[in-house]
Amino acid sequence: MKIEKMTTQECRWILMRGPIGRLACSRDDQPYIVPIYFVYEPDHLYGFTTAGQKIEWMRTNPRVSVEVDEIANHFQWESVILTGQFHELPDLPSHAEERTHARKLLQQRSLWWDTAFAARRLKSDSDAILPIFYRIEIESMTGYRAVANAEEYAMTDASRPSQSTVN
Repeated sequence: MKIEKMTTQECRWILMRGPIGRLACSRDDQPYIVPIYFVYEPDHLYGFTTAGQKIEWMRTNPRVSVEVDEIANHFQWESVILTGQFHELPDLPSHAEERTHARKLLQQRSLWWDTAFAARRLKSDSDAILPIFYRIEIESMTGYRAVANAEEYAMTDASRPSQSTVN
């Protein structure tokens, strides 16, 4: 297997395709990582959530990282890691335009609201669940890919069941 560095444009393509990533934040020297739905726009990720640990921690320490992967198999994968700053988009007139923009981008993704809403519903009997939109301003981004050599590639094909064994 060969590990190759990806170009900035290749990293952007992964971010455009990948609706799910893992957001890492920290507080008081304690890391916390959680899956998120997001949408990418050059230099920014937009997300939606409800109140909880990740929002509390990002409000305290806005420095975050996000990892997005595309994994075909053990020998073929691509991974992008970015660092940036969390910016909450509160429901205020001064943020109305960007909140609307974030909502429009996120609505292009299937079930963009489902995970955050469902999680909060399980923890609360209240019908008043307030949405929290946020932006991550990307400061740096790196990406790597694994490329299988011929022997490894053959191993990935050999591990798949043939059509005759599937039927």
